[in-house]
Amino acid sequence: MEGDDAPGAPHGEDAILVGVQSALTGRPGVLAGARVLSYFGEHSLGWFAVCGLGAVLQPQRRRAWVTAGVGTFLAHAAAVLIKRVVKRERPQHPAIAVNVGTPSRLSFPSAHATSTAAAAILIGRATGLPLPWFLVPPMALSRLVLGVHYPTDVLTGVVVGTAVAESVGAISERTAKREPKAGA
Repeated sequence: MEGDDAPGAPHGEDAILVGVQSALTGRPGVLAGARVLSYFGEHSLGWFAVCGLGAVLQPQRRRAWVTAGVGTFLAHAAAVLIKRVVKRERPQHPAIAVNVGTPSRLSFPSAHATSTAAAAILIGRATGLPLPWFLVPPMALSRLVLGVHYPTDVLTGVVVGTAVAESVGAISERTAKREPKAGA
């Protein structure tokens, strides 16, 4: 485990976290912004709210918004299941500042990164916007700034979220093709 040799000098992923925190946490607004992203992404609640609003405000795109909500939920659930199998603990090295509370001590993969990747891909499809490029990097980086995940937790979360989004999107497209057209 990364923190077992504490209180020695950080190395490996611990050293990366210390470097990220040293470079970014002192900049105005970074820590506050990272906390906002953390609260928004907690249990995917912010993404569910966005999907719900989209479904209400764009009834003609309701299927795409519901698909985004379902995909986000499944991505979050996948992350939680993987965490319970892997049981990797969050960063514990004393040189790493933990800047937000977490609901569990389990770290791998980042559920925030997982659900954000899925939400960004599927909401991007609902809106026609390239959202993954704008939403995933800030959420992923926020997990490092806050000291609650190792880089591999975040990267794996993005990969899992992408895989879930692609799978859910493909299933949604297949089922949409089977449904009769309105008025037909």
